[in-house]
Amino acid sequence: MHDLSVQSIEHGVGTKMIPLSEAVGMVIAHDITEIRQGEYKGRAFKKGRIVREEDIEHLRNLGKENLFVLSMADDEMHEDEAAYAIATALMGEGVAIREEPKEGKINIVAARDGLLTMNKKALLQCNMLGEVMCATLHGNTLVKTGQVVAGTRAIPLVIKKKIVEETVAIASQVRSAECEMRRNGVIEVKELRKPRAGIVITGNEIFYGRKEDAFAPVIRKKVEAFGGEIVRVHYAPDDASYIR
Repeated sequence: MHDLSVQSIEHGVGTKMIPLSEAVGMVIAHDITEIRQGEYKGRAFKKGRIVREEDIEHLRNLGKENLFVLSMADDEMHEDEAAYAIATALMGEGVAIREEPKEGKINIVAARDGLLTMNKKALLQCNMLGEVMCATLHGNTLVKTGQVVAGTRAIPLVIKKKIVEETVAIASQVRSAECEMRRNGVIEVKELRKPRAGIVITGNEIFYGRKEDAFAPVIRKKVEAFGGEIVRVHYAPDDASYIR
């Protein structure tokens, strides 16, 4: 009988059993359940998780001396690695990644306040490849720093590298074709110039003080929301020559 503690054993298509001591960096092939008598029964490790050094002791406490892991071919990659590669390829100026990918998903957030822009044609091409996707907020939406503006996902647990490479190639074409337009990625947040504005408010009822002006505070709030300022508020009666 072979000693499973020291040998790796192929177990069906795409999986193999390995010693726990060799598991760091490998992908768990199935859910692993944890039972604590009278306290908890449920999933401790999800299928697809990449084993970390700190997981080893927990797995050993669950009675695992060996582990079934995914056996990926040279032309395949894990969903988390794929999601990260896709996101970084699509990103241009004004956006960032703040977290590690999880379950093949990762979010792109605004790195500054501004206007969200994107190349819709390139996004459609990426989404039509199959097995990868990217969803975004509507283009030309005002966003705040830290706000999630897009999310990428690798749909299968293991994905062909070719599909990821095709996605990266689409994004690279956008950079090359539109570099003169100062667009460096498929998804960007453009920095807005801080406006300086004046307001002219017309109406006899306001000019002669019969009614309190409620318009200027509204406009001021909107301009200041973009980091701008109102330099002057001017009131005029209903007289075209005065307004000119």
